Amino acid sequence: MKILALDTATEACSAALYIDGSITTEYQLAPREHTQLILKMIEDLLCQATLQVSDLDAIAFGRGPGSFTGVRIATGVAQGLAFAADLPVLPISTLASIAQSTYNDHKTEHVLAGIDARMGGIYWGCYSLADNGLMQLVGDEQVTSPEFLSIPSGNTHQSWVGAGSAWSSYTEQLNRQLGDDLIQHYSDYFPQSASIVQLAVYEYERGNAVEAAQAQPVYLRNDVAKKSAQQ
Repeated sequence: MKILALDTATEACSAALYIDGSITTEYQLAPREHTQLILKMIEDLLCQATLQVSDLDAIAFGRGPGSFTGVRIATGVAQGLAFAADLPVLPISTLASIAQSTYNDHKTEHVLAGIDARMGGIYWGCYSLADNGLMQLVGDEQVTSPEFLSIPSGNTHQSWVGAGSAWSSYTEQLNRQLGDDLIQHYSDYFPQSASIVQLAVYEYERGNAVEAAQAQPVYLRNDVAKKSAQQ
C-alpha cells in the first residue's frame, strides 16, 4: 500500500509517504510559506522512493480545522493530484493528527487537542485510544472560546492531556477551565502528515476513501454560522 499525505492547515507544513508500513516525512514550521514548500516536499518524497503520483493508492490530507487559507491549500493540492492521477482521497482531521502524534510520543491515551482559532477562539476535540492503537474522537469537534471547553460527560475521571497551539495562547484560561481533569499539556504540537497518513491507512482499509470532488475542507466556523442561521 502506498499513500501520500500532506498538511498545511497551521503554521506547520508537512508531507509524508507511507509504503507498506514504512513512513518517510518532510516537516517544517514555516508560516505563510506553504504554497512554496508543499509541492517541493511531495516531489522530494516521491523522488526518494522512485515513485510517480500514479503509483500511489490514495492521497490523504489534513482537512481542517485550521487557518482558512491553509486548509484550502491542502484541499486544493490533494484534489489536484488526485484528479490528475485518478486516485481516491482521504480527508483526515487535523485535531485527530495532533492527538495521534501526542499518543505516539507520550503514550497518553486521552488527549484534548486544541488549535488556536484566533479571534479569541479554539478549535478543539477530545480523543481517546481505541483498541486498534489509533485515537478516536469522543463527542464532537468544536470551535468555542476557552471558557467553554469541557471533557465529555462520563470521561472526567480519566487522565487527560492537552496538546496543540491552543495551550500556547490560552494556557491560564484552559488550565483554570479544565482544572484537575487535565494533568499535563504540550503546546508545541501541530498537525503532522506522519500521523495523518497513519490514520489514513486505517480509513483506506475500511473503504472510507472518497472521490477527489467529494474531498471537502472542514472549517467548523461554517458549522457555527449554519446553526445560528437555523436558530
